[in-house]
Amino acid sequence: MVFQLNDEVAARAAKCAMPRSRKHVLRSGESRRGKGLGSFLVSFALLLAPLGAPSSARAGAEHDVFWSIHDEAGHAGYLLGTVHSEDPRVLEFTETFLGSLRGCEGFAMELVPDLPTMRRLLAYMELPEGESLDTLLGPERFEAVKAAVAGYAVPEDRLRRMKPWAAMMTLSLPPPKTGLYLDFSLSLRAAGFGARVTGLETLEEQLSFLERMSPEDQLRMLDQALADHDRVQVVHDELVTTYLEGDLDALEAMARAEMAVLPEATRTWFQAEGIDARNRRMVSNALPRLEEGCLFIAVGALHLPGDQGLLTLLQEAGYRLEPEPSPFCSVRAPDRQAADPAVTARVEAGCP
Repeated sequence: MVFQLNDEVAARAAKCAMPRSRKHVLRSGESRRGKGLGSFLVSFALLLAPLGAPSSARAGAEHDVFWSIHDEAGHAGYLLGTVHSEDPRVLEFTETFLGSLRGCEGFAMELVPDLPTMRRLLAYMELPEGESLDTLLGPERFEAVKAAVAGYAVPEDRLRRMKPWAAMMTLSLPPPKTGLYLDFSLSLRAAGFGARVTGLETLEEQLSFLERMSPEDQLRMLDQALADHDRVQVVHDELVTTYLEGDLDALEAMARAEMAVLPEATRTWFQAEGIDARNRRMVSNALPRLEEGCLFIAVGALHLPGDQGLLTLLQEAGYRLEPEPSPFCSVRAPDRQAADPAVTARVEAGCP
C-alpha cells in the first residue's frame, strides 16, 4: 500500500483513525507461481489482464486474493490481498467475511495510517531545502504536472516541494474523495472488533525503494504517469473490476502491460526492491504474530503471487493456505441460481 494524501484527506483519516472449499489447497512445498511486475497505477493500488465485467466462471467462487492460513494445530489466520481504492464495491463485505475478521485477535497491514505516520509521510514527500520540483522539471513540464494535480487539492507551494516520485505517486491514483480506502476501512473494523492493529513495515522501510530510485527513473515514471493521467479513473475502475474477479493472474497481466514502458533494468529493480524484498520483510514480521493467535493479514494483492510472494513464503514457513469465498457483496456466486439470483446470493452471504 502506498498512501495518497492531501491535507483534507489526512485530517479525515486522523479523525477516523482508529462452508470452506478445499479445491485449491496450497500446502508447504507446493507453488503458485506468479509471473508479473507492478506498475504505476496498478502497483500503487495493489501494493502501495483481460478486462471487463466479472465472469460467471469465477464470481463468488474461491478467490485468489482471500485465503485462510492453517498450521499443524489448525486455523492460524487469514490473508487478504487488497486494492487501494475507495470504490463502494470493495467496501461492502459479506457477514461471513466480517465474521472471519471479527474472530482474529490481531490485524496486520503494511503500514498503520495513524496521524504521526501521515505527517512523516508528508515530510518524506518533500525535496531537500533549496530544491524545487519546478526547477527539476522545467517550466513547461511543471505546468503540465500542475494542471494534472488540480483535482487533488494539492497547494502549488506544496507541489513545488514534492519529490518527483511523490508527484508520480499522486497522479497514479484517482483524486481521493473520502479517504476511506479498503485497507483503511478494514483496519477500522478490526480495531472496532477489539483486534490489535499493527504494521508489517515502518514508513522508512516502505518508502526506501522509492527514495533510492534514480532521478532519471523518477522523472521517467512521472512523465508516464502524466501521459496516462487522463485515463487514470477509467483504468482504476477496470482494475477494481478485475480485482473483484479475484484472479491474481489477471491482475499481474494488467500490471505487466503498464510496466512494460520502462527499461528492463528499472522493471527488474522495481520487482526486486519494491515487491520481493518487502514481501520477505513482511512475512518475517508476520510469523511471530501468527504464533500468538489468529492473525488477519491485509496487504496489497501484488504481494501475494510469485516465488517470493506471501503465498509461497508462508508455505515455505510450514503453513497451509486454502482459498476462501469472495469477501465482497458485489460479487455473485454462480451456483446460487434462483428466481432472483442476485438477491438470493446477497441474502445467503449476509448482505443487505
